[in-house]
Amino acid sequence: MKQQVHEQRVVVTGMGVLAPNGKTLPEFWNACIQGRSGIDHIQAFDTKEFEVKIAGEVKDFDPAAYVLPAIHRKVDRFAQFGVCAAKMAIDDAQLKIEKDDEFRVGVVIGSGLGGMIFHEEQVIRVIQEGGPSRIMASSVPRISPNSVSAYIAIAFQAKGPNYVVSTACSSGANAIGQAMGLLRKGSIDVCITGGVEAPITPVTVAAYQALHALSKRNEPPQKASCPFSKDRDGFVIGEGAGILILETLEHAQKRRAKIYAEVCGYGTNCGAYNMVAPQPDGVDAAQAMKGALEDAGLKVSNIDYINAHGTSTLYNDVAETKAIKEVFGDRSKKIPISSTKSMTGHTIGGAGAIEAIASVLTLQNQEIHPTINLNALDPECDLDYVPNKSRKEKVNTVMSNSFGFGSNNAVLVFKK
Repeated sequence: MKQQVHEQRVVVTGMGVLAPNGKTLPEFWNACIQGRSGIDHIQAFDTKEFEVKIAGEVKDFDPAAYVLPAIHRKVDRFAQFGVCAAKMAIDDAQLKIEKDDEFRVGVVIGSGLGGMIFHEEQVIRVIQEGGPSRIMASSVPRISPNSVSAYIAIAFQAKGPNYVVSTACSSGANAIGQAMGLLRKGSIDVCITGGVEAPITPVTVAAYQALHALSKRNEPPQKASCPFSKDRDGFVIGEGAGILILETLEHAQKRRAKIYAEVCGYGTNCGAYNMVAPQPDGVDAAQAMKGALEDAGLKVSNIDYINAHGTSTLYNDVAETKAIKEVFGDRSKKIPISSTKSMTGHTIGGAGAIEAIASVLTLQNQEIHPTINLNALDPECDLDYVPNKSRKEKVNTVMSNSFGFGSNNAVLVFKK
């Protein structure tokens, strides 16, 4: 008879963030609570021929401040973000990876696009600057999405399971959910997990612009991302990273680590509806939310706050609102909901992880950050989105929603 394996509880013991509105945990959280946007005119390239001229960029980022040149010079910006945010999270957790424990530490990271900046640069070298002989020998490992998880492992000698999850805008949340699964069943004791993205490139921005997915409200940039507002016109693309250290509760207690929160629920599915548009009635998203609640062993009455996917697109905000109503019924109007993307823009593969960090900080500080730029609600979005000002609130359990292209949904639940 197969022996039944006791599932481990999983906790958050460290976090690191690089976001458009903050390059440290305190800086990010203070900006969120103050409703300060990190969206501005694009500096990465000349936008003269673009309709879209704004993005959420991580300004003045210096990877040398976090990791040795032997690593940061070998990787694309997205992987630099990941390695540097991992260093922050490991330091925050006061985690020391000893030689005897190396194979018990995993790395699971989400990224929707991988090394787009370096990829575009090499295409230009080949086409415009002399053919295939101009390509750099390091191109394949720099472009590969799993370069971020690999270089995190190399930098910190984490020798357990190592992979990248790529499910578009839900990548970061799915990575955290996958990491939780490995820890629950005892495959590892610690996991470095989260999401990263660096998509502010001419071709990538042009591609999203061609989809008519991006806001064209270039002036003022800080007002462009306005989830649930009746005058929203698309999301603002962003870049950044969120990395969390997850551990089994037993391992964290044994080393007397500080514990931010418990990650207790994960629901994921595919609505199988459309590659770029959400299912209008939100039924698939609702099912993922119900799955996360069931996984956590919680009821709708236990959720005190929802960190919304809240992209500021016409269709997503309505579909998510319908999904919340489907799950929470009459209680949906009583639950505070807010969108971190109103201040960071949409960081694609990084979004679910950055928003998971915001969710954990909500539990830690007992304060809910606002959805900024929300002055007039869409009539179809009629819930409590915590408009424009933060709110002190007793919060014991948080749900964080992430919904991606390809109808890919991921929902996380955290509790004190």
